[in-house]
Order: sequence, then structure tokens, then C-alpha cells
Amino acid sequence: MAPKPSLVVPFMVVSLCLLSLGAKASVHDYKGQKFISSGNAFILHGGSEGLFASHFSFNSSEPNGGSFIRFEKITVRRSHELTALNKSSSVYAIMFEVLDRDTLGGSAYGGQKAICCTPDLSKLGACTEGTIIYHSSNHSNNWPQLLTATFKPGETEAALPSETIQIAQTGMYNLYFIYCDPDLEGVLIEGKTIWKNPSGYLPGRMAPLMMFYGLMSLAFVALGAYWFYQYSLFWRDVMPLQNCITLVITLGMLETTLWYFDFTEFNVTGIRPAGTTFWGATFGTVRKTVSRALILLVSMGFGVVKPTLGGITSKVLLLSGTFFVASEVLELVENVGIVSDQSAKAKLLFVFPVAMLDAVFVIWIFTSLTRTLNKLQARRMMAKLEMYRKFTNALVVATVVSLGWIGYEIYFRLTDVYNEKWQTAWVIPALWQVISFSVLCVICSLWAPSQNSTRFTYSEDGIEDFDYEELHSPVRHGSFSLRDSWSYSLSQDATKESTSVPIQNHSPPFSVLNKTNRQ
Repeated sequence: MAPKPSLVVPFMVVSLCLLSLGAKASVHDYKGQKFISSGNAFILHGGSEGLFASHFSFNSSEPNGGSFIRFEKITVRRSHELTALNKSSSVYAIMFEVLDRDTLGGSAYGGQKAICCTPDLSKLGACTEGTIIYHSSNHSNNWPQLLTATFKPGETEAALPSETIQIAQTGMYNLYFIYCDPDLEGVLIEGKTIWKNPSGYLPGRMAPLMMFYGLMSLAFVALGAYWFYQYSLFWRDVMPLQNCITLVITLGMLETTLWYFDFTEFNVTGIRPAGTTFWGATFGTVRKTVSRALILLVSMGFGVVKPTLGGITSKVLLLSGTFFVASEVLELVENVGIVSDQSAKAKLLFVFPVAMLDAVFVIWIFTSLTRTLNKLQARRMMAKLEMYRKFTNALVVATVVSLGWIGYEIYFRLTDVYNEKWQTAWVIPALWQVISFSVLCVICSLWAPSQNSTRFTYSEDGIEDFDYEELHSPVRHGSFSLRDSWSYSLSQDATKESTSVPIQNHSPPFSVLNKTNRQ
């Protein structure tokens, strides 16, 4: 069953709107953008990116090894009504490193801090009224950097100088366009700035992800080679659920490869390829959705203790479809379009539904898994019980690690309000990929195709080949819980290493609460 039309329509609208924005980050394009009022100033955010220091001496000519911010053909326009005032006014572009954020603005007599020079400060001789206030940096020479575009009387257009600002010190750099004259309200800005790192145009906080996804794509290829080799040997005995694991591995290879090419092209051109980004995000969303849905089916005992799901099939499809739509919108908002930090409230709007749906999946999976373990214990299906025990342990470990990582991610974001830790921010999305891939590797090693695969399928007579386990297994009869499974795992592994019946499992991978951030 497909997602309801009410969910599909908004998803398509958001996707088209994001694609129409273009995907630009290192090339910040200003197309008729407006300033907003903030205190006694009018401000437009021009971009924030992590930049590494240049590798060469600035006496040499530019690009290879150079790190810079370049202004190209940036103009501001005012209306003819404002031109008729026949007065001179200025618009400023100020660049500063995040450590120097306190150098912007000032106050008179310990009052409220203002960005534009107030009459009181002017009387004190601290600044000239109508200009912006800033102080020299204690960390970098000649910073902050200030460029000025001045409207001459009777002119409707003013231009900022086309300059290239070299970056001599690694840091998170910010650009703001500011004017102080209220008579300029309504002016528009056009043009672009280009931000480049020594290794390319990829923003500093994203640069390590290019190598990471390159390694992940190779890891998926290695896992796929192992899986497809086993598949080719025992293709006659392959179960439907093992076909689904094949699908997840294929989606993982496509996802990581697309992200690698996405970052590579972005690094070379400075413009993020909207098509590659869209399909990378989409394949990733499909993989996560299929993984969760299949693990839910296996946890319910589908194909092992019961042949069908009965009346809950529609509920599983509805939850999966809703999760896909919510996750796809989140991925597109974070990756397609201008790569600038969204506001915390805007991100929360998209993250919250995905987190809630993920929680529903986790609760439903472990509830169903407990019931399936109890059924297997009651029917004394020891081979299948052993298979589900290992499956449960893998999920428990993944869940504990994921919950711990969620806590760290919350701490990281709360303590990094100004993006000062941008050089390590890439680790957060990377570890979610590692957790997902690790669980997939465990499942593939346990449930690879073999000549005994059909032994673990559902049979109506319920006959199990459990004579050895019945005599030697320490599992107690009666109610079985996740805690029993964990303790049973420890005792089983400690007392019996090579005498257990070979286990071949058939569950999909699961990435618990896999989310992200990318910027």
C-alpha cells in the first residue's frame, strides 16, 4: 500500500521547491535579497563556512593551495524614491572569524550593545554616527575585514569592490551585509561571493565526509562481494527475506557512491549537483525505510513462526510510508539547496517527526521481538530461538550505542552555538553510517545464504530439529524476555563454542534512530 495522497503531495511540492533553489554553498549567490531589521541596523547574512589556512605564501599567485573569500560583481540598488532624497549613504560588508564575534558592536555608558554608531557614542568620539562599530581582532591581523559600497547623491546603484580576501588562519568565517541609514530601507543586493579551501570548494565542515563516503563505498563493495558470492553458491536455497537483505546492500552501495560523487563534484566546481544530491538522499531514505520495515517483519516472526502478518500489514505499510516521506523531506532540506545553517527552530520542525516515527519503530520492534521469543520458547524451537537470540543481542547493542550517540549529539549542539567545533562536526553523521553498517555486517555474517537456509522458514507442523539443543541448552521453559536473551547469550557463549547447530539468519539491517546533520 502506498502512502496516502495527503502525504505524497506535500513531499513532491517540497522536493520541487528545493531543487528549484539550486544547490550552492561555496558559491553564495544573492539574487535580489532583502535586509532585515535588527536593533538599530539592517542586516543580511552573506554566509558562514569553515575555512582552512592557505598552504602557500600570499606573495605567490592564487589558486592551488589558496584559501579565500572572493567578492564578484556585488551591487546594491535603491528605489527611485530614495534616490530623490539626494543624499549619500553606505552599505557595508563585514567579515570576521567566529572568535572575533565580540569585536562587532559597542555601547555607550554600559548600555545596550548596538551595531551602528549611536549619537551618544559619536559624542564620545568612539565612532562616526551612521557607520558600523567594530574593533580590531586580538587573534588575526587586519581582521575583521570591511568593504563599503556608497550611494552617491542621485544614484540608484552602488557596488562593492571586487576583492579577494586571503585566509591566513583556520576558522569559521562569517559574512554580513549591513547598513545603518533607515532611509535605505528596501534596498536589494545582487552578486555572489566565492569561498574556497586549499583542497577545493567543499566547505570545511563537509570536507572530511568526501573521504569518509569513499571508504564507506569500498566497504559496501567488499560486503556485497561476500554476500553475492554466498548468494551464487546457494541461490536455490535463498529465502525471500535474504533477497531483501540483498536489496539493502545494493541500496547502501548506491547511496554511499552517490554521496562520494556528490562531494567530489562539489569540491571541484563549488556548486553542489542537485541531481546527484537528490538521488543520494533518496536512496539513503529508501534504505533506512526498508531496513526498519524488514526488521519489524522479522521481529514479528514473519516467515518463521507465522506465514502472514494478517490484519497488521496495512499498519506496517502506513508507518513505513509515513517514515519515508518525513525522512525524505528532512534529507532534502538539509542537503539540497543552499548549504547554510538552518535555524535551530526550522531544523527541529523537520527532525521531530522523524525522531517520533523512529521511536515508534523501536518500541514496536522490541515488543514484537519479545512475543516472538516467547513463542519460540514455548514451542521449543531451539534452532530458531538461537537465531533470534543473536539477532536480539545485535539490536540491543545497536540501540544502546545509538541512544548514547544521541545524547552526545544533543550535548555537542548545545555547547557549540557558534559552530566553533566545525572541524569535528562531520563525525556525527559519519557514526550513524558506521552503526548501520556494523549491524548489517553482523546480520550478513549470521544469516548468509546456505544450504540450510530453508530450515528456518515457517512450517505448519512446527517440527524442529532440536534434539541436541533440548538435551544441552540451558534455556528455561516458560516466559522468555529480552533480558533472558541477553543472559542466555553470555552463558551460551561461555560454555559452548563449537558444538551448537550452525545458525543462518535472514533479517535485514537496522540503523536505529539514524539521522542527521549535515552542516
